[in-house]
Amino acid sequence: MTRANADTESCIDWKRAVPWALYDWANSAFATSVMAAFVPILNKEYWSAGASETVSSFRLGMSIALGSLAVALVAPVLGAIADCGRAKKKFLLFFAGQGVVTTVALYFVSQGNWGSGLTLYALALIGFSGANIFYDSLLINVAGKNKLDVVSALGYALGYLGGGALFACNVYVVLHPAAFGLADKQEAVRWAFITVGVWWAVFTVPLLVFVDEPKTALVSGSSLDVIRAGLKQLWQTFHEIRQLKVVALFLAGYWLYIDGVDTVVQMAVDYGRALRFPTEDLIGALLVTQCVGFPAALLFGKLGEKLGAKAAILAGLAVYAGVCVWGYFIRSPREFYGLAVVVGLVQGGVQALSRSLYARLIPADKAGEFFGFYNMLGKFAAIMGPALMGSTALLTGSSRTSILAIILLFAAGAALLARVQTNLGPSMESR
Repeated sequence: MTRANADTESCIDWKRAVPWALYDWANSAFATSVMAAFVPILNKEYWSAGASETVSSFRLGMSIALGSLAVALVAPVLGAIADCGRAKKKFLLFFAGQGVVTTVALYFVSQGNWGSGLTLYALALIGFSGANIFYDSLLINVAGKNKLDVVSALGYALGYLGGGALFACNVYVVLHPAAFGLADKQEAVRWAFITVGVWWAVFTVPLLVFVDEPKTALVSGSSLDVIRAGLKQLWQTFHEIRQLKVVALFLAGYWLYIDGVDTVVQMAVDYGRALRFPTEDLIGALLVTQCVGFPAALLFGKLGEKLGAKAAILAGLAVYAGVCVWGYFIRSPREFYGLAVVVGLVQGGVQALSRSLYARLIPADKAGEFFGFYNMLGKFAAIMGPALMGSTALLTGSSRTSILAIILLFAAGAALLARVQTNLGPSMESR
């Protein structure tokens, strides 16, 4: 490797890296306030008012599963098309816009109208997840190979900070609705959807303005030509998958363990409500996770540089398995706070280092397509986990037994990840 190449691989373009990372600040407001906190609460107490706790859990789990399935089915195709037409930012804008609009629309869902509420939530989830395909794929445009861990961790850290800041404001309004002229807690939660939509829209702008893609498209011509080229590229990648053993092995492991991570994120409050813990404690625990997650994500980025991303991820998965066991036995809100602290220590780190490790393994000029596969598997995993928890709770009448099943996902995912040879680099060159 030449000195120039080494310098390039070790550099960070902060003028683009910080605006890129600010998108995590933007969309984490949805992940925290909407996905992790207020939709599970509003679904149980407002949209599904009168339904049993197991039925409302089943409805939420299936809504998440269906939204995730929709993204999973189109993610690789969209990624390939975006690569050929150099249209990652355009696709990101489209999906983020859909997420913003449908999130704001949740404000207008009336009590007992769980069908409309969960349909809009599924559409918002599609926007959130779809935009992430193209956001993740832009990572390689803002940092050299040796700095991917740091920049990816910066994104997650800013996500915890920004998402946590807005969440804290929303929590205060929910706990003191009268001080803001609101009728009750439910109305305050509904207003939170509007604040999230505005926050998400405003802080997406820096990425759109300051993060550039290569200006030359792989394919010129009409939109139909670009679509055809994208589909052809995707078909070629399927045929070449045998040459991508390292990537395939990583994706198989990632598919399994990220299922557990996403399930913990999306179903934690629902699980706490099923155990009849007070809503205020559940919200407070989520806020604790955000506070802990900000410095922990940054530290995980440095840990990835020192020990290697794979070793740091495996350590995080071991902690998650312990969280599942502890979660089965918890009996008090105080223990739920303890779980929140532990999850905050590893959640952002596992996600950030998975993203940066994968970016090292794939061909740079096919990042959109390969991150399409990456997000596709993540969304298929998110179908399995919430649906499994919701169905198990419905069939057994108990939410506790379902959480133990997640341990198998962490263990199997870790076993496959341990076999990934991270020193091989991209295993395929573009054609």
